[in-house]
Amino acid sequence: MTRTSPVWLVLGSILSVQLGAAIAKTLFDDVGPSGMVWLRLVTSTLVFLVLIRPRVRGRTRQDWWAVLGYGASLGLMNWAIYQSFARIPLGLAVTLEFLGPLTVAVLGSRTGRDLIWAGLAGLGVLLLGLGPSDLDLLGVVFALLAGAGWAGYILTGKLVGGRWKGLDGLAVSSTIAALLVTGPALAGERGDIWRPDVVLIGVAVGLLSSVIPYSLELIALRRIPPRVFGILMSLEPAAAALAALLLLRETLSPVELLAMACVIVASTGAARSGQ
Repeated sequence: MTRTSPVWLVLGSILSVQLGAAIAKTLFDDVGPSGMVWLRLVTSTLVFLVLIRPRVRGRTRQDWWAVLGYGASLGLMNWAIYQSFARIPLGLAVTLEFLGPLTVAVLGSRTGRDLIWAGLAGLGVLLLGLGPSDLDLLGVVFALLAGAGWAGYILTGKLVGGRWKGLDGLAVSSTIAALLVTGPALAGERGDIWRPDVVLIGVAVGLLSSVIPYSLELIALRRIPPRVFGILMSLEPAAAALAALLLLRETLSPVELLAMACVIVASTGAARSGQ
């Protein structure tokens, strides 16, 4: 894993998380978005705690502030984006959410080349937003809120990766995130959440959307700057749209296809710059 390019780690994370998101959306009618995100985070937390067994003794106050910020960002990002998925198309929700990491990329830019890639990715976001759609305003707000959580996830993830060895910080942060979403999940709890088939799918979503991608991203964030990571994540809208097409039958318009091309080119350029 340590010899694998951080670019490939991020790409693997993107594919995994969007596949899990598309699967999760198929169960919203049964358990609701809050119930689904709770199943996802509880699953990932249990896996992390059992496999990693994080060491928490002897940590400094700065270590705990970093991991608390990371956990809060994880909880906000996951809960808000699932609320958005329930109201607007998957690809559009992720496109709006991407404004968070795109902002990180632009503010952290040091060269004109990075700004070009960020601008191209921004054009893709704009094109996706221009497509014909009856948008639910609350869904848009939740997507933007998830973007803020995503930006915080990138910045605090860099701190956690530097202060906590291995995946210890991720295991503790995942626990914090699961605790934070427990309240909303219980408030909207539906009986179907305990059905065996729902629990099994929730476990699969937890592995695809949390365990695998967060592990890959935390490793990658140790080896690339946040601005490069943020630009690479511009592939998220295209990956989300593709997963929605294959699993949810959400079709793409010509404008959306052009937008996907923009973000793919921007991500390729960012990857080359990162190398």
